[in-house]
Amino acid sequence: MSYVLGVDGGNTKTIALVATLDGEIVGAGRSGCGDIYNAPVTGTRWPDPAAAALANIEFAVETALEAARVAPADLLAGVFSMAGADWPEDFALLNAAMRARGYGHSIIVQNDALGVLHAGVASNVGVSVVCGTGGATGARGYDGRSWHSSFWQDQAQGGAQMCYAALDAVVRAELEIDPPTSLKQRFLEYFAMESVEKVLHLFKGRTQRFSRRIDGVTPFLLDEADAGDMAARKVVLDQGRAMGEYARVAARIVGLEGTSFSLVLAGGVLRHPTTLLSDAIIERVQISSPGVRPTRCRFEPVIGALFTALESAGRIIDEALIERLTPTIPPQELFATNLEYVLE
Repeated sequence: MSYVLGVDGGNTKTIALVATLDGEIVGAGRSGCGDIYNAPVTGTRWPDPAAAALANIEFAVETALEAARVAPADLLAGVFSMAGADWPEDFALLNAAMRARGYGHSIIVQNDALGVLHAGVASNVGVSVVCGTGGATGARGYDGRSWHSSFWQDQAQGGAQMCYAALDAVVRAELEIDPPTSLKQRFLEYFAMESVEKVLHLFKGRTQRFSRRIDGVTPFLLDEADAGDMAARKVVLDQGRAMGEYARVAARIVGLEGTSFSLVLAGGVLRHPTTLLSDAIIERVQISSPGVRPTRCRFEPVIGALFTALESAGRIIDEALIERLTPTIPPQELFATNLEYVLE
């Protein structure tokens, strides 16, 4: 019997799924960071982030194969949607490593933003905007052209970048350069500090000792923006407009600009109840593509990689296949991270 493999490798986790050609998921695995630029090496035997990331990918895949009782030789196709698949040499490294491990007769390596696109749109045509801890944009046109933002988008990243901008807003307000902001009290409470100066010292002192991650500011930043705080609103709206510009670029590059393409919005930050961020993204895209169709990502990103693997094996991603696949998707616990905030 033949199978396919889909892998999504991010900065917090790597997920691998094995499925039959009918779309039934029969094995799942999880490990740590799969980004060849950022996988931690401290306390490990790995000499560099790339080696550590490859080890994490291998662990997730082998766990999924063992759960499915499937050998690598039985994999018709393996698709790897990876954070850190940015430059030609990155694709070459990952492709060679997966081939050496035998993870598919056919192997496709793509940037993780493109996996998100396929997870959101069965046709795999449109633009994806991902806003989690980081940010990414991917696009594929009707003629097969694709593009991902990669390092082009360092100026418009995700939640962490917004949080640093929020800290800047608090500092400016404390110095009375800007009006007061409700973010001040939220920062003091979050970091358990009695002054803005002490919060600032956490980030700027010679021996930085973070009591909590900056990423955790995101929920209350969005809360305060939704409640009308002007400083918070500016941070969120500026971020949304910037990300919208990259979505416009992506649409133009793959020939979708001006058409009614699907705009897939994904990532933990965009799960927050407020629509301020998503509205700002959409409004910016509508400048050049007024008929754009915004949509929330229907599945976890790894499902997009699995869809691409099934297509590579000759299957059509239609509603019948999706109906067979959906009940076999593993529990949400497999996909959760400690950095995510839970939203009902």
